[in-house]
Amino acid sequence: MSEPVRAADTPFGTEVEEGKSYFWCACGKSQKQPFCDGSHADTEFLPLKYTAEVSKTLYFCGCKATRNAPLCDGSHNS
Repeated sequence: MSEPVRAADTPFGTEVEEGKSYFWCACGKSQKQPFCDGSHADTEFLPLKYTAEVSKTLYFCGCKATRNAPLCDGSHNS
């Protein structure tokens, strides 16, 4: 399995809306980080669907190394 592209060294703080679905970029190639724009087409990666339970700011992983996908777990610090 190949490694995803590290899109950022920090998480992406993003306002989400309750009930709305978001598709997190798992490959790291999207130009619309942290969300998918279809750039994974030539990879083995697929976007990860996240449905917001409440409206608030969430921190989506930018380094693509989180063990809590799609949300940041601090993996960018190591």
